Amino acid sequence: MSSISHSAPTSAVKPNLHKTLFATCIGNALEWFDIAVYGFFASYIAHAFFPTSDPSVSLLLTFGSFGVSFLIRPLGAIVLGNYADRHGRKKALLLSINLMMLGGAIITFMPGYTSIGLAAPVLILLARLIQGFSAGGEFGSSTAFLVEHFPERKAFIASWQFATQGASTLMASAFGLGLTQILSESQIQDWGWRIPFAFGLLIGPLGIYIRRHVHEPASFAQQQPEAAPLKRLFGRQKELMLLAIGLMVISTAVNYMLNYVPTYATKTLHLPGSAAFSATLLAGVILTVVTPLMGLWAEKVGRVPLMWGSLILLLVTIYPAFTLVVNHTTPLTLMLLVGWMALLKSVYFSTVPSVMADLFPIGTRASGMAISYNIAVTVFGGFAPLICTLLISATGTSLAPSYYLMAVALLSGIALVRSKQRLS
Repeated sequence: MSSISHSAPTSAVKPNLHKTLFATCIGNALEWFDIAVYGFFASYIAHAFFPTSDPSVSLLLTFGSFGVSFLIRPLGAIVLGNYADRHGRKKALLLSINLMMLGGAIITFMPGYTSIGLAAPVLILLARLIQGFSAGGEFGSSTAFLVEHFPERKAFIASWQFATQGASTLMASAFGLGLTQILSESQIQDWGWRIPFAFGLLIGPLGIYIRRHVHEPASFAQQQPEAAPLKRLFGRQKELMLLAIGLMVISTAVNYMLNYVPTYATKTLHLPGSAAFSATLLAGVILTVVTPLMGLWAEKVGRVPLMWGSLILLLVTIYPAFTLVVNHTTPLTLMLLVGWMALLKSVYFSTVPSVMADLFPIGTRASGMAISYNIAVTVFGGFAPLICTLLISATGTSLAPSYYLMAVALLSGIALVRSKQRLS
């Protein structure tokens, strides 16, 4: 018996564009807001939950917990993606946003190391694991939900998935900049860093309400659910997953480099925190505004030209851009670097969700996208701040992050060549 026996009437319901966008993107926004805030306030979180005699070790432990939490994302992708393909996109979206809120609540209200000792870092890690598991299924389910509701506008509609990530970066940066202007350093350290996490909790109930009142896409509701999507995916569609991972790696690497900017700017370049948050605020504006515009442009000129243009520009300009910032370290050069990365990311970002959706058939789409996306995010994104911190320490050069970005850009270029026949 079909596990979506109640969904037949949904095929007659004409979806509302704005309601569908809001319902799917709010969970994505909450996910990335919490991730960005954790990255932006890493030095404060390190002091509160991972205190050691060496600040660099505390920071490494904080970014280590940031990265380790991503190890569970593929598991979340498998469980929640499979759930979405078998029982419906809507149920999976409701489950993921509830789990996100639980993890956010733990981080918001958890006492520091001085109050509860080793329980503090352990419970913070648990919170990040819950959020990582939840985020593992969010992208695949929500992107499938969007493109299946509006297949004729897939490039534009799916670009909003990453535009909301830009909006989340924008909000997180605004909190960072505002708190550095309003509160003293000690106030931020004592309690101020918790404010943006508390704000994130306010988004969740609205998202839950909206998601309860949306319908399954007609194309999904009218077909018999795949009995064993994971078996089919790992049995016959392994190449599709490899292509999807390859296409995603540069996108996620740049994204997490932007989250790493406040720490890079203050700890490595020794710029003030206000300069770092101003730069990420600019990145948030660019990602929010430019990404959907690029989605519209992709409908006119095609997705592949935009992907190639952004990849080639990143390969030839990222090293000179980092060299400029390292040799002429000012708030202005930092903003130029961040703004340029955000612009190139917006061009490439706008195309990736719909391209990944096209790689997989409906029966395995949520699982395939979720697993591919989260492997890429885990390996090349979640550990990017830690990798860059280690590279800087090992090489002794502040240019090390540019080496990492060029390497992953080459990987995405190879994947684009191999998948070109499947794209239009």
